[in-house]
Amino acid sequence: MHSRTPSRGPTGAGPDADGPFSPELAAALSSARRRAGRGGDRHVDTAHLLHGLAESDPAVRAALGGPARLARVLGYLAQRSIGYGLRWQRTVEEAARGAGASRAPARPAGTGWSPAAVAALEEALGRARARGAVRAGGTDLLDALVADPCCRAAEVLRHAGVLPAGPAAEAAPAGAACHAPGR
Repeated sequence: MHSRTPSRGPTGAGPDADGPFSPELAAALSSARRRAGRGGDRHVDTAHLLHGLAESDPAVRAALGGPARLARVLGYLAQRSIGYGLRWQRTVEEAARGAGASRAPARPAGTGWSPAAVAALEEALGRARARGAVRAGGTDLLDALVADPCCRAAEVLRHAGVLPAGPAAEAAPAGAACHAPGR
């Protein structure tokens, strides 16, 4: 079943052939938006984006490090709806003010996308432009998510053992340092 209204992302671009996102990334964005809606979440956050990427983009699945790691990531993401993510309910994921986000997001959280998700998508577009690409791909967004050690997606990746606890994670560990009120 197809919707007559294209799903619009935070940049205002739909998943059309002329948009700023590759077909795989456009599919991941649509998946993230549907997942947030089904879960009753007011905003699409970075964990929704990661879930959409892991389901929609073969290059992202490969970058996550093989079937065992992918299964752990998907397991943590599935758990958010049955308990793991309860502490995230009714909170808006804010954008990092340090590593991984160089400016405030272009759109307010009330647009249906968390500030951290908007910042990650803007970062993905910037990464694509920096490498001379016309469209951002799933690995551009994955890299942007990993660059923000405080985002929910990075927290999931650390719990799943995909991201090592390196200097960025030590500077902003999962927990109180990253998750201020409303995070």
